[in-house]
Amino acid sequence: MDKKWHIESKLAQIGSVEEPVTGAVNYPIYQATAFRHPRLGQSTGFDYARTKSPTRAVLEQAAAELECGDAGFACSSGMAALQTVFMMFAQGDHLIVSLDLYGGTYRLLERILAKFGVTASYVDTNDLDKLESVRQPNTKALFIETPTNPLMMVTDIGKVSSWAKQHQLLTIVDNTLLTPYFQRPLELGADIVVHSATKYLGGHNDVLAGIIVTKGEKLSAEMFFLHNSLGAVLSPSDSYQLMRGMKTLALRMDRHQSNALAIAKYLQNHPQVAEVFYPALPDHPGYEIQNQQSSGNTGIFSFKVTDARYVEPVLRHLKLITFAESLGGVESLMTYPAVQTHADIPLEIREAVGVDDRLLRFSVGIEHVNDLIEDLGQALEAASVEVEGGEIHE
Repeated sequence: MDKKWHIESKLAQIGSVEEPVTGAVNYPIYQATAFRHPRLGQSTGFDYARTKSPTRAVLEQAAAELECGDAGFACSSGMAALQTVFMMFAQGDHLIVSLDLYGGTYRLLERILAKFGVTASYVDTNDLDKLESVRQPNTKALFIETPTNPLMMVTDIGKVSSWAKQHQLLTIVDNTLLTPYFQRPLELGADIVVHSATKYLGGHNDVLAGIIVTKGEKLSAEMFFLHNSLGAVLSPSDSYQLMRGMKTLALRMDRHQSNALAIAKYLQNHPQVAEVFYPALPDHPGYEIQNQQSSGNTGIFSFKVTDARYVEPVLRHLKLITFAESLGGVESLMTYPAVQTHADIPLEIREAVGVDDRLLRFSVGIEHVNDLIEDLGQALEAASVEVEGGEIHE
């Protein structure tokens, strides 16, 4: 890709000029697991598919270019990408991690890595005093979600990356919610970016994938070793599927964020809604930072209803919006984090952060915004009638 191209052009052209023999504008799916050597000591660059595969290589190159990194690695899921990154650390190492965290990441850290002697401290990663208070001689890295899932807390990537470099720590950023279309952490000082590519990058709820992008020759070489050794690599067909989804990322993200902002504003004034968590709203504490380091906003936000008794009937009465656990697809999905995505986080930790029994997470799709608002409105009204009594207005 030409570095001068705008990101919209880079996305649309993924794989379109990579096949030199036939000129196919969609890069082929190479299902081969083994590749012929021309002669002893020579290679075409492809030997065994776990190490390097043609279709996956095109995807990985595109991911690295989009995130302005040096190397990309496509994994079999977002959790596989995280596990690969975390395998850089050894017994006795310590990590500093975002306080509000996806439950699957917490589970990986506390129920798997902890068995091998890797420990973590969870803090507001935007607060340098708190970072300093938990830093230990054995601290090796800072792991950030920004915005966080599900409370949408924002971290100043440039500020904390600078702090991390002062202490010889790696900065790892989960960029799933904003994607390189809106935010590029490596340009702000981070060392590694990870994605659950199942979400916005794929965008259609039909491919399970993860992406890692590294900055620097030494770090990229280490990640290549781990990626190949652990073997949780993305298949050729899934690599093709992910590239196809990424071609429309710019169009989808623009629609996701415009829909989400309109609905968030609607919910701010709804009598059954107590609070809305979305960085695009001017009263959000991370609003200024978000505007400084990102060119747009994600399509996901969370909100709290005024009474926990509303949750079940709201989810049951949704018609257009689907009650399901994922996010980032063209279809709108609503999730109840306390019992779904964040169930592995202990109750006292969830509630201390704010992931309580009144919180709902909304992944806003690309449907017509008025239809989504109407569906939310009728579900909230129906829930209110069931709980409080009264009449439903047609």
